[in-house]
Amino acid sequence: MEELLIPILIVILTAIAVIILGLTARIRFPWVISRSGHQDLAGQENFPVSLEAGSDQISGLSAITDSQELNCMVQLTKMEQGDCVVDAFTVQIGGTIHAPSDMHYTTLQILLTDVTDEVGGAKPVHSRLKQWKSKDSQTFCYSADLGRVPKQVTTLSDWTSVARLHIDWLMFPRKGKRNVQCTTSILSRQNGREITSATCNFNYDNPEYGYIDLQQNVQRTKNLAVALAFAVSAADRKLYDCEIEIIKNWARNNLDYSQASDKDRRKLEKALNKTVAFFSNGNQLDAYKICREIVEIVPLAQRYDILDLCLHVVQANGVAAAEEMALIKNFAQWLEVDTNRFRGMVEKILPVGMHEATDQEVILGVSADMSKEKTRRQLNKEYNKWNSRVTNPDPKIQHQADQMLKLIVEARVRSECVS
Repeated sequence: MEELLIPILIVILTAIAVIILGLTARIRFPWVISRSGHQDLAGQENFPVSLEAGSDQISGLSAITDSQELNCMVQLTKMEQGDCVVDAFTVQIGGTIHAPSDMHYTTLQILLTDVTDEVGGAKPVHSRLKQWKSKDSQTFCYSADLGRVPKQVTTLSDWTSVARLHIDWLMFPRKGKRNVQCTTSILSRQNGREITSATCNFNYDNPEYGYIDLQQNVQRTKNLAVALAFAVSAADRKLYDCEIEIIKNWARNNLDYSQASDKDRRKLEKALNKTVAFFSNGNQLDAYKICREIVEIVPLAQRYDILDLCLHVVQANGVAAAEEMALIKNFAQWLEVDTNRFRGMVEKILPVGMHEATDQEVILGVSADMSKEKTRRQLNKEYNKWNSRVTNPDPKIQHQADQMLKLIVEARVRSECVS
């Protein structure tokens, strides 16, 4: 029987995942990282023909393919930035530039495109920095003043570095080995028209999740969150209708349900009902394995969202069963969240009077392995916090404060007895 459960569960979760991906195609999940401090090689009054070839200490430069046309090349290099050494792509050009006139003022533009996947087609490389984003797009577009070309026909007989692109500015579509196309264009500053351009391809092994990976990971995590929430609901061997409805509504809201077609809605409801049946029959998941996968594929914020969902599931019927709380406590550990923040979530969503059993570690922040002094300090901290709330104008908060103070006194007595 157990051997059949895994294939059945995979079918159920896969169905939900397919629906999720179909319904959320329009949702964006930007991970914009603010960076400061960059160094341009472009942006000079005079065109950089005076720079020596190999000035970035790049070895093994290939010969310029066609000296009558513009050529470009990209090399992975390291550069110092303060006390740090950062990886960068150094873009070099060589060959001939045919400008409209002598001393024509030019600008540089660099675009990067991931051309690895033949099936999915080329995908743009995105920018983490606002200044290098194309208008109304996440696409990376580097630009800088390049200076004046000395002659109407200017030939660079050696490779000349024109830009260093910090790799942490960039977000690729996918993780792993990528084939990237660099398009380097020289534009007229006068009218923005392209004077000439060159393309080249280079390989890069991207160690981080790409923006497509991240979007798919978020969708998969939402799918897994539904499974974990049902596991919490079933922990006390009872799936209450109010708990089921909390989970279903969360799934609908997180799948942009309002824009789904009637067919997609029916598919989602069918998948959710199958999942309910799975847990109603007493089946269980490997929750630890699911939590470890979530830690690997999404940032910390999404993990707190999962715990928030699970806590609201427990809240739904007004009683925090011991089995439910034990499972959520494990989730918090396996998802590697901050203990104090988790306790704050429990305190807010599940007042102490709702708990079927008193877990001092979750409710008061004390555990059996803590020293007597550390336990004393923690209980004093909790006492001061709740004592200040006894006079709160909200009767619910007053009542919770009274209950917490009573627990703290009991915990102090037990601590003294144990010692």
